[in-house]
Amino acid sequence: MEKQLRQSNYGAEEIKVLEDLEGVRKRPAMYIGSTDRGGLHHLVWEIVDNAIDEAMAGYCDYIRVVLHEDGSVSVEDNGRGIPVEEHPKVHRPTLEVVLTKLHAGGKFGGRAYKVSGGLHGVGLSVVNALSEWLEVTVKRDGKVYQQRYERGKPVSEVTPIGDAEGTGTTVRFRPDKLIFSDIRFDYETIRERLKELAYLNSGVTIELLKEGELPEVFRFESGLAGLLEELVDGDTKVTEILRFEGEQNDVHVLVAFSFVDDFDEEIISFVNSVRTPDGGTHVQGFRSAISKALAEVGKRKAMLKDNNLTGDDFRQGLRAVVSVKVPDPEFEGQTKGKLGSKHVRGIVEDIVFKSFESYLETQNDVTRLLVQRAITSSEMREAFKRTKELMKNKLRVEAAVLPGKLADCSTKDIDKRELLIVEGESAGGSAKQGRDRSIQAVLPLRGKILNVEKANWKKVLDNQEIQALAAAIGTGVGENFDLSRLRYGKIIIMTDADVDGAHIRTLLLTFFFRMMRPLIEEGHVYIAQPPLYKIEKKRGKDLLYLYSDDELQQYLKLNGEEGLTIQRYKGLGEMNAEQLWETTLNPETRNLYRVTVEDAKRADELFSILMGEKVEPRKDFIFTNAKAVKNLDV
Repeated sequence: MEKQLRQSNYGAEEIKVLEDLEGVRKRPAMYIGSTDRGGLHHLVWEIVDNAIDEAMAGYCDYIRVVLHEDGSVSVEDNGRGIPVEEHPKVHRPTLEVVLTKLHAGGKFGGRAYKVSGGLHGVGLSVVNALSEWLEVTVKRDGKVYQQRYERGKPVSEVTPIGDAEGTGTTVRFRPDKLIFSDIRFDYETIRERLKELAYLNSGVTIELLKEGELPEVFRFESGLAGLLEELVDGDTKVTEILRFEGEQNDVHVLVAFSFVDDFDEEIISFVNSVRTPDGGTHVQGFRSAISKALAEVGKRKAMLKDNNLTGDDFRQGLRAVVSVKVPDPEFEGQTKGKLGSKHVRGIVEDIVFKSFESYLETQNDVTRLLVQRAITSSEMREAFKRTKELMKNKLRVEAAVLPGKLADCSTKDIDKRELLIVEGESAGGSAKQGRDRSIQAVLPLRGKILNVEKANWKKVLDNQEIQALAAAIGTGVGENFDLSRLRYGKIIIMTDADVDGAHIRTLLLTFFFRMMRPLIEEGHVYIAQPPLYKIEKKRGKDLLYLYSDDELQQYLKLNGEEGLTIQRYKGLGEMNAEQLWETTLNPETRNLYRVTVEDAKRADELFSILMGEKVEPRKDFIFTNAKAVKNLDV
C-alpha cells in the first residue's frame, strides 16, 4: 500500500476536549489494566495503536519501534503528525492538549478517523502521565517540532527545531519506576504484537529493533490467511484455509479459519487492529455461524441425525482469526480486551454463516468429514463425562485433607493469603523459615510433576504431586473447578533460576492452564523471580542482587569487577532464610510477575511444541533456539 497523500481536514479544530487529565497516576489500573508486565506493555500498545489508526485511515505505511539501552522505547510513524497549532478552545498548542488532557484526540469528531483502535482518546495522555519522561517529535507543515514532559507535566514549550521533509510523529518515553514494579520491556512480547499488526494491515512496514542491533522488518501481503498459517504451523490441517469477507452497516468483517487434527478450539480476534484477548460479540457471532452452518447443511445432506450435538462439538479443532472494523465500538474496560457492541454479533454471524454455508453446499467431502468429527466429539464427550464422574469422588475425598508437607499460613483473608510452590525440600526449608507465616504458605514439590499435556485423566488424578496441589488450592480441577473454594488469593510458582527450574515452571503452568484455567483468567497465578547473582563489595557490607546474565553484564560494564565478590546461585536452597525473604518473598521488594490471559496463547504454543506428542515441531524449536537459549518468563 502506497502512502496515500490526500487532503484531510485534520487540524486543531478536529481535536475535541472532553475533560482534564486527573487521577491517572493515583489509579493507573483504571486506564491500563494493571501496573505489572501487562500494564507496562500496554503503554507501548497505546502509542502503536495511534500509528495503526493513521495507517487504517490511509496516511501511514511505515512504523518503527526501538527499545533503547536506557530503558525507554520510541514509536515513530510517517502519518500526518499531531497538530501543533493553538487549540481554539484551550488556547494552548494542540500537541500539548493531546498529551495532557484525557479524552482529547481526533477520534471524537468522526472526520479525522472513520475507525480507530484508540477510540477513548486517552492513550497518549495516559502514557505521558505514567512515564518518568516523554519526548514527542512532530514533522508537519515543513517543520520539526519537539516537546518534553516529566511525569505528565510539560518542561518545555512546543519548539520548532528545524526543517523537515514529509510528516510523522515520534514518541519516546521511559516508564516511571514509581508506578511500575518492573520497567523492563520484553522483546518477544512486543515482537509478537507488531508481527500481528503487520498481518492485519497488509502493505504497512513495521520495524522493531534493540538499540545498536539490526532491525526485524515485518511486512506481509498475505493478510489474515498468513497469520492463520502461523497459528496452525505444526498442526495437521484437515481442511484448507478459508477466508471470508463482507460488510454491513459500515462494519467490515474479515475471517480466516481452518480445522486441524486436534480437539482444542483457538480463536484470535481483533477490533480495529486491536487484539481482543477476551473475545466479545464478534467472536460470539463467528462461533455461532460455524456451528449453525455445519448443523444445517449436515441435516440437509442427511449426514446428521443426532440432535444432542453442541456447538463445541462442531468446532473441535477450529483455528481462526476474526478481524472486524467497527465505527465507535463499545469495549468492556479501557484496555479493550472484550468487544461489547451488540449489533456486531448479528453482522458477523450473518456474513460468516452465508459464506460458509455456500462453501459446504459444494464440498460434500469436507462437510461429511466435519460432521463426522462432531459426532465423534459428542461420543467422546459423553465417555469422558462418565470417566470423570467415577474419578471425582476420589479426588474430593483426598482433597478434603490438606497435604502433610503444606506449611499453611494463619490469616483467614483469602486476598492476603499466598501459596508458595517451591521445588524440593531444601528450598522448601528456606522458604518456610524466611516467609511471613501470617500470609505465606509453602508447598514443596518433589521433582517434576506429571506432564498433563500427554497424560490421561486417571494418571492425572492418581499423581501424588497433583493431588497435593489440588488439595492445597482447594478448587478442584477441570469441569469440577469451583473458584469459590479457592484458599489463596495468590498462587506463586517459585522455582530455581536455571534450566531445571524453567522446566518445572513450565510443567506447573501446563497443569494450571489445562486443568485450572480460571486461576489464570482471574489473575491468581504468579511467577516469582529469585536472583541469579549476589554481588558483594570486599570493602564494605553492601549487597546487590541481580536477576539475569544481562543485568550482570550491564553492571560490570558500568562498574568493573575489581573489589567484587560474585556468587551465582544454583538454586533457592543456597540462600538462607533472610536472603530469600529480602530478594524473593518480601511483598515490598520482590519481583513478581502475574500470568495473564494475554500470556495464554504463547504459553499454549510452547506447551504444545515442547510437551505434545508431535516430535518434529519440538525438534525444529530446539534446533532454531539452541544457540539463543534464555530464561523465559511465560
